[in-house]
Amino acid sequence: MRMIDLIDTKKRGGSLTAEQLHWWITSVAAGTVPDYQTASLLMAIFLRGLDADETMRLTVEMMNSGETIDLASIEGTTADKHSTGGVGDKLSFLVGPLAAACGVPVPMLSGRALGHTGGTLDKLESIPGYRTRLDTGRFIEIVRETGLSIIGQTDELAPADRKLYALRDATATVESIPLIVGSILSKKFAAGPEVLVFDVKCGDGAFLADLDSCRTLGKTLVDVSCRMGRRATAILTDMNAPLGHKVGNALEIDESIDVLRGGDGSDMMEPTFVLAAEMVFLAGAAEDREEARRKVEDALASGRALEVFRKMIEAHGGESNVLDDRSLLPRSRFRRVVKARSGGFVQAIGARAIGLASTRLGAGRERAEDAVSPGAGIEILRKRGDEVAAADPIAVMHADEEERLDAAENDVAAAWRIGPEKPSPTPPVIETIRSDRDEGGNG
Repeated sequence: MRMIDLIDTKKRGGSLTAEQLHWWITSVAAGTVPDYQTASLLMAIFLRGLDADETMRLTVEMMNSGETIDLASIEGTTADKHSTGGVGDKLSFLVGPLAAACGVPVPMLSGRALGHTGGTLDKLESIPGYRTRLDTGRFIEIVRETGLSIIGQTDELAPADRKLYALRDATATVESIPLIVGSILSKKFAAGPEVLVFDVKCGDGAFLADLDSCRTLGKTLVDVSCRMGRRATAILTDMNAPLGHKVGNALEIDESIDVLRGGDGSDMMEPTFVLAAEMVFLAGAAEDREEARRKVEDALASGRALEVFRKMIEAHGGESNVLDDRSLLPRSRFRRVVKARSGGFVQAIGARAIGLASTRLGAGRERAEDAVSPGAGIEILRKRGDEVAAADPIAVMHADEEERLDAAENDVAAAWRIGPEKPSPTPPVIETIRSDRDEGGNG
């Protein structure tokens, strides 16, 4: 086969055969096709798309480009939750322990921060000693022992995806729904969970801002998952404002611990309960979604979810005393209060602006090789609907260099839109996309 033929076929709007996709992904993994030709094909896919069969075949080939994990030794129906990324999105630290506390084993693969969205692995690594790189055997052992393990993608899992993503990032072809689906699901399928629940963020701070694109992504993720024999649901959630009150690695761990200990989770709680309950129901640990919701809420109120999180941290080599003494978490050297520029009601907080400012403070990375500052970030003191007076504190910035505070301050202050009228509340959960074959875990 020749790459130029695949490029020409897709450029003209044709479909790639199973044999062509197999040859291409195998060649990508082996490094036997030039990057410039793969980049050209990615652009053709970005412009012309892939049909449902092509998307599934691409996903399967990317999954099979490396090893797959056998979770058969784990008792029960395994489930994972995936977020498409947002600002202040710390829900994995709530959803995972809640589902595990309800008897659902949760083997979770997560990623790092890039651009304006935070990374689950960076946040976990702000816990002293926590290791996100484990071999497959230890990963499975921890799920068996504690019910939950959150690690990063190993070098052996879906290696073709890493090469394709690097090229997509460098060629402005990231925002292609078939390529997004292939990237997400190849890793999830390789890791082996039987149930997948997708948190598809939608709005200003999300990867995809418009609702129609989010619906298409959610439907495609569910359809391909079900065709591959998984039970799956996509939950579309609002990302027009930062989630919770803290944005940044150690700051978000701090807030997650507070919620697990019974603190106010504000706008995080409804999506947390919905996502966790869906995992519990699809895994067959509840007869219906109402029972699943009750079990999840009890797991939080009883403290069982907090203990799951504690045991997972210990199993990963982390300092679990941070759950009792959060002063053990890293702190940045400098802090600065940001004040409201006018009085009135908070109409909106620009999630993307806060995410980008948090990155400039050191909490995120603009390039994959950038280091992050574990203590950097932003505390949100006033949320949408709150009343403020001019010069009231609305945020606190954290950074290791004062110059970073100077660079971010104006943008942080401008992220708050303040007006004379109190805005109507907006639902944190927009809609749910389920398979037509959804029978729950007992189906």
